[in-house]
Amino acid sequence: MAKTKATGATKLGRDSLPKYLGVKLFAGQKAKVGQILIKQRGTKFLPGKNVKKGGDDTLYALKEGVVRFQTKRKRGFDSSQKLAKVVNVYPVK
Repeated sequence: MAKTKATGATKLGRDSLPKYLGVKLFAGQKAKVGQILIKQRGTKFLPGKNVKKGGDDTLYALKEGVVRFQTKRKRGFDSSQKLAKVVNVYPVK
């Protein structure tokens, strides 16, 4: 005897929705107050000047300005160094 039905009872077909992570505003683009710059899991990008990190590690702008990216050397507690990508928002004059 068959344990499952033969017609139409597939166990496949389930798929999760995309999470839409990534960079939302690139270097040189203007950011408004509260606008999301990067959606991420973990801290691949660190917040810099006029940027704040949300509870889900999303980076958003605190002031209106132009988005800039830079790399910095970050020293860990065990004196190890790594390159970190930092996101800044500089006000337009």
